Amino acid sequence: MKASFLAPVALALVLGGCARTGEIDASGGITAVRSACPIVGVAAGTGDITLFKTPGATDQGSIDLIANLTNVRGNCADSGSDIVTTVSFDVEARRNDTAAARDVVLPYYIAIVRGGTNVVAKRVGRVNVHFDAGQARGQVAGEASTTISRAAATLPDDVREKLTRRRKAGDEDAAVDPLTNPEVRQAVASASFEALVGFQLTDAQLRYNATR
Repeated sequence: MKASFLAPVALALVLGGCARTGEIDASGGITAVRSACPIVGVAAGTGDITLFKTPGATDQGSIDLIANLTNVRGNCADSGSDIVTTVSFDVEARRNDTAAARDVVLPYYIAIVRGGTNVVAKRVGRVNVHFDAGQARGQVAGEASTTISRAAATLPDDVREKLTRRRKAGDEDAAVDPLTNPEVRQAVASASFEALVGFQLTDAQLRYNATR
C-alpha cells in the first residue's frame, strides 16, 4: 500500500442503519462506510532504503544493501475513548557482500497524519536484519502502534446530519454533494487519520529515492 503525506485523504460518508458499502438504499444513492480507524500504509518515497559502500556514492556498483518494507498490515481496536492501531510489517533486505555474517540496524518510523497533510505524531524505531555468512537475503518482522482520540476521529453531529440526510428528487439540494461544502469537507478531513510507516531516511537517501 502506498500513501503520501501530501495526498488528500480518501473521504467517505458516514451512515447509520445496517446498509453495507456499495448498497443502493431505498431512497436512492449509494451508501459508504466511514471508519474511525486510521488508513494504514507506507508513505511515498520511504518504503525502501539503499546503503552504499562509500559515503556520497550513488552509482549501482557502490550499492551495499537494499531493503524494502513489505506486508504492511493494520489491526485496529475500535473501542473505548482511544483508538489503538497496531501496524505490523516485514523488512526484506538484500546485500552484495556475503562473505561474513553481519547485522544491519535500519531505522523506521510511524507517523499519524491528520487531514492528509498534517503530521501530528511521529515515533522512530529500529529493526535488526541478520545475515549468516554466505547469505545474501535477510528478513525481519517489525511492529509499531498508534493511539488516536476517538473524539478527534468523530464527526460533529451537524456534519453527520448533512452527510446522511435523505434527499428526495425535487429538493433544492438533491443533486448537491454535501462534500462540496467547504465546512463539511474540512470537518471530514479533520476527523480522518492515516497511520504511515517508512524508513527514517537522511536527506541524501530521500533525494536518491526521488531521482533514481
